Amino acid sequence: MTAQALAGALADDVRRQVFAAIVLGAGDATAVADRTGLPTRQVVTALRRLVEAGVIADAGGDLRVDADRFREAARTSAPDAAAEEPTDRVLRTFLRDGVVVRLPAQRGRRRVLLAHLVAAFEPGVRYPERAVDEILRRWCDGGDSDHVTLRRHLVDEQLLAREQGIYWRIGP
Repeated sequence: MTAQALAGALADDVRRQVFAAIVLGAGDATAVADRTGLPTRQVVTALRRLVEAGVIADAGGDLRVDADRFREAARTSAPDAAAEEPTDRVLRTFLRDGVVVRLPAQRGRRRVLLAHLVAAFEPGVRYPERAVDEILRRWCDGGDSDHVTLRRHLVDEQLLAREQGIYWRIGP
């Protein structure tokens, strides 16, 4: 478990109350419900999520905080956001499941995204406009951008060349 996963498990108010009741000695769902004043159904749901996250250990109805997992989370360092590659950060921000969610307004970021998209085209292969549109539509399906805009930006940024309705990738 990472520190981020731990924080996520305890981000919900009900799960935090259930966790606190267990820390203070409540050993089963009934005791947790009594201490927190929460409905049993909410307690059971919160317990299930806390157990799945590894925050609480459930040994046959005997609930306890999994201290070993907390120590592990404290030792596990989070990835340094500053050390992350700028390219990865741009792609993570503007691509979701292989779809362009929106085009970056900043030219440098847009260029990073377009350089990633142009990899869908084989170097040295000539594509008719219809084929280019078909490839780019896959990147736009469900996103905030359209294939015509992507095609125009790829040509403007000199990642694709165009002549008489035929396109090809420029560079490696």
